[in-house]
Amino acid sequence: MINKQCPSVAEAVADIPDGATVMVGGFGASGSPVELLHALIDHGARDLTVINNNTGNGEVGLAALIGNGQVRKMICSFPRSSQSKVFPELYRAGRIELEVVPQGTLAERIRAAGAGIPAFYTPTAVGTVLAEGKESREFDGREYLMERWLKADFALIKCETADPLGNLTFNKTGRNFSPLMCMAATTTIVQATHLVARGNINPEHIVTPGIFVDRVVEVPDPVHEDILIAEGRRYA
Repeated sequence: MINKQCPSVAEAVADIPDGATVMVGGFGASGSPVELLHALIDHGARDLTVINNNTGNGEVGLAALIGNGQVRKMICSFPRSSQSKVFPELYRAGRIELEVVPQGTLAERIRAAGAGIPAFYTPTAVGTVLAEGKESREFDGREYLMERWLKADFALIKCETADPLGNLTFNKTGRNFSPLMCMAATTTIVQATHLVARGNINPEHIVTPGIFVDRVVEVPDPVHEDILIAEGRRYA
């Protein structure tokens, strides 16, 4: 059996190159892999395309990665939220690209990549600016848009419990997009709050099996975006 445990978050992200496409788990602050993102900032990879539900909050985690000039393009559903200030300023200044994807379509594009489905049809976004340039077809009298799968070179994920084989469980809404991203990335890197011995996770409780995970690093006391933001913290 392959032991996928990494000794540190720095080593876990050390081979992410310039120009990589990186999926980042999390729904707002819930499930955000803050320690892996900060390690990626320290690592210094640039010209990244990042896929996430939003564009980060405050000046920590994903927002800090964007603010450090390391992200060339964001693919997301919510480019602006109540606590996002870094991305909107850069976007208005023309310093970062944006592809907006409806949330359900985002999830399905990621799921399709994990399932080996190159494209699918959805009625979402028909008749809007998001339909421009996309193939459409009619099924049973209704128009549908063709959407392509969404793959990544790396996925950065936060889970609740993992074992050395890469089997994962998640904490409630911290699950969000993460299981889909694990399947859609070439290399999946996971920070786990609890790392337990092989066999210590009930097989019926495993959400993501280890076949979809490449590296696991234990972060026993992870920070939370909301707390860092409330404290006025920033990472640079």
